[in-house]
Amino acid sequence: MFRRRRREQPEAVADQEPAAPTHESGPWDADEPHPDTDRIDLGGLRLPHNPDFDVRLASLGDQHVGVVVLYEDSSLQLQALAAPRTAGLWDEVKTKIMAQAKTLEERQGPFGTELAGEVNIDGDVRAARYIGVDGPRWFLLAAITGPGALDERVSGAFIDFVKDVVVVRGDEPMAREEPITLSRPHERQAAGEPDERPAFSPFKRGPEISETR
Repeated sequence: MFRRRRREQPEAVADQEPAAPTHESGPWDADEPHPDTDRIDLGGLRLPHNPDFDVRLASLGDQHVGVVVLYEDSSLQLQALAAPRTAGLWDEVKTKIMAQAKTLEERQGPFGTELAGEVNIDGDVRAARYIGVDGPRWFLLAAITGPGALDERVSGAFIDFVKDVVVVRGDEPMAREEPITLSRPHERQAAGEPDERPAFSPFKRGPEISETR
């Protein structure tokens, strides 16, 4: 299992009273007030700790491009992307997904408009639910697949998980839809290392799932 990140606040201000969150739930931006709880630190994402979930990194080559959360017979996939300062990405990404999976339909969910139905990935037909959240200069895509996409108990557990995710966008320039860097706990890329991250594609099975115990 991943090791949790104990504190969200720098040591210099650890004794100060944290500011109250400005909304009821996340996903949170790292620079906004949010609950200071134990989280799994993956660099670009900080994830809430749930002992029932098996959290793994999804990789293409040596690049960590997302997170896979396994629970019972279902999975939650998370990917954080850089977004323009003036506009969100969900409407655009939603159109791309619907063009590839015509069985998906729009419906209203806890984060606004989402997509639900079935998808065919390399001949494997599975129930699916796509959720998009536009943040400040970032976009978070959550995809629930398997029986949990239809089971409110399982999907509810995944939704609660997403609501407590913290996205760490950083200040560096990034291309539109460029995956925000992820890494294993305490693992950070060396400064100046070339970064050739793969383009976003929600239907490719390609990413390999790596587990840290």
